[in-house]
Amino acid sequence: MVDLSTTYLGLKLKNPLVASASPLSEKVETVKELEAAGISAIVMYSLFEEQIIHESLELDHFLFYGTEISAEIDSFYPQSGKYTLKADAYVEQLMKIKQAVKIPVIGSLNGVSSGGWTKYAKKIEQAGADALELNLYFLPTNPNQTATQIEDNYITLVHDIRSSINIPLAVKLSPFFTSIPNIAKRLVEAGANGLVLFNRFYQPDFDLEALEVVPNLILSTSNELRLPLRWIAILYGQIKADLALTTGIHTAEDVVKTTMAGASVAMTASLLLDQGINRIPVLLADLEKWMTVHEYESIQQMRGSLSQKSTAEPAAFERANYMKVLNSFKSMP
Repeated sequence: MVDLSTTYLGLKLKNPLVASASPLSEKVETVKELEAAGISAIVMYSLFEEQIIHESLELDHFLFYGTEISAEIDSFYPQSGKYTLKADAYVEQLMKIKQAVKIPVIGSLNGVSSGGWTKYAKKIEQAGADALELNLYFLPTNPNQTATQIEDNYITLVHDIRSSINIPLAVKLSPFFTSIPNIAKRLVEAGANGLVLFNRFYQPDFDLEALEVVPNLILSTSNELRLPLRWIAILYGQIKADLALTTGIHTAEDVVKTTMAGASVAMTASLLLDQGINRIPVLLADLEKWMTVHEYESIQQMRGSLSQKSTAEPAAFERANYMKVLNSFKSMP
């Protein structure tokens, strides 16, 4: 019998498939369906820093962004639809979910400022969350703000939240750093128990008829797996933290690649939103079948086997392979 169990943030999970933050956690019934389908843990839908600031009228926090406050800023706030969970309602929802399911529930905060933010980290812990995921989603627009300043703000935030809670803390970050290994190391030193690679920057589109900038959400595909796969393979064994891969998990082979790179879990949302919760048992069955055919007895046996430190060709992850890849391309006749 194949052993699919894994450990993430000190949590023992029955398999490596975790539901990442998405609207699926807005309803207790849906989370129960996820559990019944075989998901090993869920990350709660994110509580956004903007929601807390807007709710408490602490608009001076936006000075961190270097943004001039005006009446127009209200149009960017999550006022309706899927982004309407208020801070206290979010905590109540987490409590209801914890009471309804047995799988681990990970709270999610999306923000980049310190201060009152730690208050809600404590509330999420008190509500029963098994761990907390901090999503560092920040798009710098001020040319006077340096990369060092931004990274130092991240480190301060992680340190402050780590000091305020006792549950495990994971940090979800973007791939847009000059040195991912260095910021990963600093985040772990500041108190992160795990790193989630990567969050997705949702790019706006232009409506040429209305001459407006409009939101545009596009779900991921397996083609997006390569970026986080590469960096997890590089970081595995170099930092003392669990690694989670998110973005691009759609098939059993995606989960296998994720594990072989060195990740403890594979997080998915787009697959579930696009094809439904009933894809979970199919994916898990395919995973078990693949492992049986290839004579793997456990997830642990596979983990990190294709990481940079374990592969016979570590240069494949580095610049040394850049020219080789380009030269291997053959144009159409």
